[in-house]
Amino acid sequence: MTKTRTVFLAASVAVASCVMFSLPVGAQKGAPGNGEWREYGGDLGGTKYSPLTQVNAENLDKLDIAWRWPSPDRGVQTSDPLMKSTRNEDTPLYANGTLYSITPLGMVGAIDPATGTTRWVYDPEVYKSGKPANSGFIHRGLAYWTDGKVERIFEGTNDAYLISIDAKTGKPDPAFGESGRIDLTLGIRDAVRTKNFMGRRPLIAGNVIVIGNSIMDPTSTKEMPPGDVKAFDVRTGKLLWTFHTVPHKGEFGYETWLEGAAEYSGNTNVWAGISYDPELNYIYLPVSGGTNDSYGGHRPGNTLFTETLVCLDAKTGKRVWHFQVVHHGLWDYDLPAQPVLADITVDGKKIKAVIQVTKQAFAYVFDRKTGKPVWPIPEKAVPQSKVPRERTSPTQPHPTKPPAFDMQGTTEDNLIDFTPALRKQALENLQFFEHGPVYTPPSEKGTLYLPGTFGGANWGGGAFDPETQMFYVPSRMLPTVYRVGPGDPKQTNFFFRSGGAPGGPNLNALQRIDGLLIFKPPYSRVSAIDMNKGEIRWQTPVGNGPINHPLLKGLNVGPMGDEIPRLGVLLTKSLLFINAQRLESAGQSIPPPWVKYGDPDMMKKLLFVYDKTSGTLLREIRLDGESAAPPMTYLHQGRQYIVTAIGAGETTEMVALAVGGKAAK
Repeated sequence: MTKTRTVFLAASVAVASCVMFSLPVGAQKGAPGNGEWREYGGDLGGTKYSPLTQVNAENLDKLDIAWRWPSPDRGVQTSDPLMKSTRNEDTPLYANGTLYSITPLGMVGAIDPATGTTRWVYDPEVYKSGKPANSGFIHRGLAYWTDGKVERIFEGTNDAYLISIDAKTGKPDPAFGESGRIDLTLGIRDAVRTKNFMGRRPLIAGNVIVIGNSIMDPTSTKEMPPGDVKAFDVRTGKLLWTFHTVPHKGEFGYETWLEGAAEYSGNTNVWAGISYDPELNYIYLPVSGGTNDSYGGHRPGNTLFTETLVCLDAKTGKRVWHFQVVHHGLWDYDLPAQPVLADITVDGKKIKAVIQVTKQAFAYVFDRKTGKPVWPIPEKAVPQSKVPRERTSPTQPHPTKPPAFDMQGTTEDNLIDFTPALRKQALENLQFFEHGPVYTPPSEKGTLYLPGTFGGANWGGGAFDPETQMFYVPSRMLPTVYRVGPGDPKQTNFFFRSGGAPGGPNLNALQRIDGLLIFKPPYSRVSAIDMNKGEIRWQTPVGNGPINHPLLKGLNVGPMGDEIPRLGVLLTKSLLFINAQRLESAGQSIPPPWVKYGDPDMMKKLLFVYDKTSGTLLREIRLDGESAAPPMTYLHQGRQYIVTAIGAGETTEMVALAVGGKAAK
């Protein structure tokens, strides 16, 4: 049993004195109409919307830092280099007068929402199990539950436990599971806690707690654990049901895994977050890809439920409907974001919809009760693989509405053309790659594809306005190269694997001309989509990009957007907030050109604020640290706060902004 500790740093718990708001017309049940933020995405449908109005365009220039909350795990990170976190990726919760946050090392804190003072910290010491593969020490949120008397905070840990914590005391709930925790590895084939397993943010569906798992991407073997989704009684921790994302024999979808691949293949996680419709009692799972992102010869078939939106009955875990957005995925096009539940009106018909944004820059829209597409999604022929033993799907689904919200395809039409010389060089560089429309498959030569692994959209997702039915999604344009070569039998049992043979041209460098990407900007943008019509209303770049590059001298190119790997979004009554993690701070091997040729202070301007109606940039806010998690907002004792996580390693903290900052009374 892992040792635990609870630290109390303030005894009193203030009761919130919140201005009450009536829910806007069309708002989802559970929306934070009273100034709270009880769910990771603001409400159970992940809309990331709050009707608060205190922070607005008129006083935005007075928005300043009200308090900072240094992560309590800084001491552990400083004392041991192996314990350093990757990024601070939490979006905190605000409920019943208390703010709750989870640190990169898995410590849970209760925070005074007015001052940033710590009330208690619970440390399950999950970091002692070792640093998880791939992502490192990262946590992306908590879940909150109450029956009106009892309050609980739930954590899915990096060492694969689900923990129930008393929200008032910060102590584990002894009635839940075994001493307050449940082992999520139980019943999952091939699961190894410290090697390839990671818990994720839970979802509360009534009195049921649902959690997916994140199985780390493999490096040498086609045998991997599957990312099963489990549901437990919120009070006792009793297992209620399990949904197999890789179907078992006799289950629906098993036949889509050819040659017995479902018996050993895995991953197929639900890592991005789950949504819940309490009226239907349905939950919506955005499922990721199967084992090996770039080669599927060992997992032939369309392989349900990889890269599929799945609707389940929350009580039984039975599949209600599903839609696979990528067949036999080869591009790491995981469904990256929490589905958004949105009530819209199309051609005079009211529709309870679910919106799923993707890395390939599509927004798939379905009737969330039936799974019927709101607009047609035809299957279109796509390029086929020439890699031995690979069997790509002949078609992929392409939504007709809304249109793609970012650039798709590494085609000649998408190449940079500011000058004839740039155009000519871009054409020459492109010939070193296999290239083409979206879904051009990986190759032995090396395929350049767009959007790349990080999107399009990524796990920050989008935000929906229930009053106007507008949907806002930030995205980025950055290609990825997938080159595959035969696997060495001494190192792997993959037929082929990423990397290819040594030697040859530097494919990463050939994506650029003196630092400029060979494709047209903007490199990141935010799109406003009218969900009643399925049309893009406006788009605007996020950041200026390398506007001062010498190759662009005298061209007046205007804002080009920065190369941002992770963008988060928050929507209020009148404002749209976009936060950004800079590419340089994300450990990229090639520094982006805007570091040298853009705004020299842009690395520290990490919160962009727009007029949500027009897309006009109103302000850039300096936070002095990378910001990788979507921000949130709440109202406490009559004052509205905007809170976002920033930092990496021992610099991680929560930052709260309010009108007047610390000086306001």
